[in-house]
Amino acid sequence: MADNIKIIAQNKKAFHDYFVIEKYEAGIELFGTEVKSVRLGQVNLKDSFCKVYAGEMLALGIHISPYEKGNLFNKDPLRHKRLLLHKKEIMKLNGMLTRDGYSIIPLSMYFKGSRVKVEIGVCKGKKLYDKRESEAKREANRDIERATKGGNF
Repeated sequence: MADNIKIIAQNKKAFHDYFVIEKYEAGIELFGTEVKSVRLGQVNLKDSFCKVYAGEMLALGIHISPYEKGNLFNKDPLRHKRLLLHKKEIMKLNGMLTRDGYSIIPLSMYFKGSRVKVEIGVCKGKKLYDKRESEAKREANRDIERATKGGNF
């Protein structure tokens, strides 16, 4: 059975600043007006990250704009959002967080059926020379693609 996946937001900056080691899918705890804003695509994952607090995984910095027609039911756009993971997964991710240079970063948010899911990644920070190397590889691949596409072979 193919899952009906609709991407809402992606964190492209995460792939520029980090090496993604592992990926996990997590549910996210949202309130009614937040879900309506998410359906409208008013989500920003740019400077977000995750941490473990009191045995729960929290996503910090995910900005969900207030719903226009939500009045008093709107929540704070930058409130900490709880991620829904199994306890075993949370403990494993917490162990990875204690290692030097590792972070847990939300990579994308999407609908899977009617549920909102967040793809989180265990990431290791890139140094400046790593970023330059990644950019050089991407440029080389573009040049190769242009040459093969434009050539009369």
